[in-house]
Amino acid sequence: MSAVFKHFTLTTLSCVALTSAAHAERGSQGDLGLIYWQAPTLLNPYLASGPKDSEPASLVLEPLARHDETGQMVPWLAAAIPTLDNGGISPDLQSITWTLKPGIKWSDGSDFTADDVVFTANYCMDTESGCQMTAKFTDVEHVQALDAQTVKISFSKPKPYPYAPFVGLEVPVLQAAQFGDCMGANALNCSTQNLAPIGTGPYQITDFKPGDVVTYDVNAHFRDADKPGFAKVTLKGGGDASGAARAVLETGEFDYAWNLQLDPQVLTQMKSAGKGQVVSSFGTAVERLQVNLTNAAADLGDARSTRDGGAHPFLADPRVTKALSLAVDRDTLIDIAYGDAGRPTCDVLAAPAIYASGANDACLTQDLDAARALLDDAGWTDSDGDGIRDKDGVPMALLYQTSVNPVRQTTQDLLKAWWAEIGVATELRAIAPSVFFGGDQSSPDTYQKFYADLEMFTNFFPGNDPEPYLNNWTCAAIPTPENGWAGMNVPRYCSPEYDALLAKLGNTVDIEARIAISKQLNNMLMQAGALIPLVHRGEVSAHANSLKGVRMNVWDSELWNIADWTRAK
Repeated sequence: MSAVFKHFTLTTLSCVALTSAAHAERGSQGDLGLIYWQAPTLLNPYLASGPKDSEPASLVLEPLARHDETGQMVPWLAAAIPTLDNGGISPDLQSITWTLKPGIKWSDGSDFTADDVVFTANYCMDTESGCQMTAKFTDVEHVQALDAQTVKISFSKPKPYPYAPFVGLEVPVLQAAQFGDCMGANALNCSTQNLAPIGTGPYQITDFKPGDVVTYDVNAHFRDADKPGFAKVTLKGGGDASGAARAVLETGEFDYAWNLQLDPQVLTQMKSAGKGQVVSSFGTAVERLQVNLTNAAADLGDARSTRDGGAHPFLADPRVTKALSLAVDRDTLIDIAYGDAGRPTCDVLAAPAIYASGANDACLTQDLDAARALLDDAGWTDSDGDGIRDKDGVPMALLYQTSVNPVRQTTQDLLKAWWAEIGVATELRAIAPSVFFGGDQSSPDTYQKFYADLEMFTNFFPGNDPEPYLNNWTCAAIPTPENGWAGMNVPRYCSPEYDALLAKLGNTVDIEARIAISKQLNNMLMQAGALIPLVHRGEVSAHANSLKGVRMNVWDSELWNIADWTRAK
């Protein structure tokens, strides 16, 4: 067995059964209240812009496999994880064959089959669909049902890590019967399907008010007869992280609050009320500045923030982005805004630990003099004495946007002050999360349109192999008007050398070589100034003291094992 498959199959793909608390009776635990202050706007992860949508969908839609709270891959709708040893992966590494668990039904009572898996792959791979998860299907040549319980995914070349399609909350299986008329350009028009998908999960959607509330009832056809424990789930959206935390830790109005990016002292004070507990874990999440390498000037019209509009007047120069990074005091930022839930980082690929580069760690120490020297070297000086650097009549002034969140606004204020010390002016903008992450093609304020110079948010990749994540920065992944602003290459970074090295990663089996290439790809992004990492973030949530069975998971949906949740009597 090759080294890479020893790493991925023997240590992380064990097919042990998940332990769970026994339920006396399905639905016997009453009602469960969840609060996701970034309100979901649709429940189809293939069109979603982030976890605010895909996590609420995970109560209903399920993948073939997912990652548990330790990062280990476990079978879900599949009977086992395919490996070289069990014959599930072909010797030439060009196909993976999944066998489905027998007897699984959709919540409408119909049979779940391999045809649903095939349909979902074709749905996302249709170039007109606006699918946000195309990177998960990189190099997939075709997907076929060998029989009702067996599906084969074939790749156009050897895939040392073939687990991107249908593993994790972002790539669940859709019901072919429900979404059959939603292929291609019609995908975005299927409002009923996108707002109320039929699933195989423990719950089914009974009502959804986008931007507000999702209500769920038990899926009567769920495969485990004694699960889920709660009869009804209400997921409330909107508000802010502080209000969400208060609703669990102080008032007890809700049972679980997600994504509590708050001042650590505030959380400690709330916890003292004795109604709930704070849970956190470090995964792959990195709070970073996305650097617009293109010109965001409004007078460019349709070419605004596209490569057709030309390079950014100063952020396309890596000396400038390096100066901005060196001006940041990450230790102070973490002390003020993150506490134990943050670690300083200079890499977008900060975890798993074996992939952390360390080659860019100069930014861990704030150096204002070095930052000023870099800007001087780039030809940006304060020619008129107003405190703002300029060059050829262009002031070094930034529009820096992010979502409304107390920690993010604190971060904005700190960065603005530090950048002022090196002669950079900064205008701050905070956008409602439901808009910023909403994916509305008609809105000018989405993070993918990126009508600003810098923007800040966090994302992560599930599992323990970064290849699908690194696919996000290929030339093909750039959001454009032509592709409906789909794609995660928000900086508009385009490097044939990066794409070629990524293709090499896709053909590399040896784990040590994969690690080396992944670090090199991270370094290319850092040295090009496409991103400025700030904080390796621990995910923080809270739940009521009475809620049992929660296994905080930063590698998949936080709600991944909600079928096992119970309430202490």
